[in-house]
Amino acid sequence: MDTKIAIFKGKEIRKTIYKNEWWFVIEDVVWVLTDSKDPKQYIQRMKQRNPELKKGWVQIVHTLEIITQGGKQKMLCANTEGIFRIIQSIPSPKAEPFKRWLAKVGYERVQEIEDPELATKRTKALYKAKGYSDNWIEKRMRGIAIREELTDEWDKREIKEQKEYAILTSEISKAAFGITPSEYKNLKGLKRENLRDHMNDLELIFSMLGEASTTEITKNRNVRDFPEAKKAAKNGGDVAGKARKDLEQKSGRKVVSKQNYLEEPENKKLLDQL
Repeated sequence: MDTKIAIFKGKEIRKTIYKNEWWFVIEDVVWVLTDSKDPKQYIQRMKQRNPELKKGWVQIVHTLEIITQGGKQKMLCANTEGIFRIIQSIPSPKAEPFKRWLAKVGYERVQEIEDPELATKRTKALYKAKGYSDNWIEKRMRGIAIREELTDEWDKREIKEQKEYAILTSEISKAAFGITPSEYKNLKGLKRENLRDHMNDLELIFSMLGEASTTEITKNRNVRDFPEAKKAAKNGGDVAGKARKDLEQKSGRKVVSKQNYLEEPENKKLLDQL
């Protein structure tokens, strides 16, 4: 399953295709509507307050694989109809505009079935609206494709657990950048945000190099299990790490940066650097 990001009032909601329709991560919806610091606890309390919702929970909710920063993770999701039922139990002034937004997103899925290129176009448009430059967007889109190719290779080798994905991703990052993804997020001052959405051009390029190299090594070695995949991940990251160090030595400037786009859009910060 592929995971996409939808935006409601500037906040991200993860969604995936299941049975040919969008299914949304319930935690994300609750977070957007309530600003709760603990959406899981809010969901439990919500079910306790509403016996009818609790009774019908298993009919409207499915546990689906969602791609997170550390790999695939099983999360509770609901389709448009299910989300409508859930938000009836959330006292929020955002509920009505969210319903309209949800209906629009559902219609967009119908359009994407008829024209699959629309999904890619909408992702690009979303980044554009958030202030990213065309050059950055092209790198980000290419990075997404490279990441998906790598996870497909891992899937073929029965590497499906979220913990394994996180370990392999961390191996690539440590070898390529000298730090783990969680350390990278801390360096940039990020919390729930996607790390790669806050990388500059060079950081994206070396991320792509590390993952593309890992994919190539994984294929050519015919990696069969997790221990072999871990070695391939380190070796793939090493390719990017050596190239990064060579560039840093010749340019006199570090690639890994504290820079993020929390307050200023990417294209504005690029202009500031010129």
